[in-house]
Amino acid sequence: MLTHTEENYLKVIYHLSQTEDEGISTNAIAQKIDTKASSVTDMIKKLKEKKLISHEKYKGVFITALGLQTAKMIIRKHRLWEVFLVDKLNFNWDEVHDVAEELEHIKSEKLINALDAFLGYPKEDPHGDPIPNAKGEIPYREKELLTETEENNNYMCVGVKDTSAAFLQYLDRQKIALGSTFTILKHENFDHSVTILFQENELTLSKVVAHNLFVKKI
Repeated sequence: MLTHTEENYLKVIYHLSQTEDEGISTNAIAQKIDTKASSVTDMIKKLKEKKLISHEKYKGVFITALGLQTAKMIIRKHRLWEVFLVDKLNFNWDEVHDVAEELEHIKSEKLINALDAFLGYPKEDPHGDPIPNAKGEIPYREKELLTETEENNNYMCVGVKDTSAAFLQYLDRQKIALGSTFTILKHENFDHSVTILFQENELTLSKVVAHNLFVKKI
């Protein structure tokens, strides 16, 4: 049985492992959680004792098979609760993350499987992130960042990299949501902004926005 803090650390290590081919540094974990490196060192020892991670001096932290499966189940709960909050309780997509952070620590596997069935076995959360199934399998979905798109081609918004309330509220103001379609008109070399044709109007998105929008070619 893991504490809430241990689960939070494991989830962070899992996410970092998805973009790191080598071991994860203590400083990287500390920066992500916004805590001291000494606190991370103590937690690494606890997670290692529970065989959720391995740690080698000068090589960093590696998530084990047990840790990977455990992290996926935490993420599964988080994303299912986000779907429930949006679809059944009419929360906005910018309101659900913090609430789901609390609900993800509920231990009942029976409850989560029943929630999954109640929701109709959704494949993705309100932000477009895939939901692991009960076996920990994650469905693949084609996507790329808006910054990687080609001019004069059509794309659909399928997810967001930044799930902060501020970014999601910005997208709401622009009327951009999952499923929105648009044409890429111009990639600006000077500031790396992207101009799109959206709802019959030209809209220029900054580099920051473009770097946080996942799209797929249609």
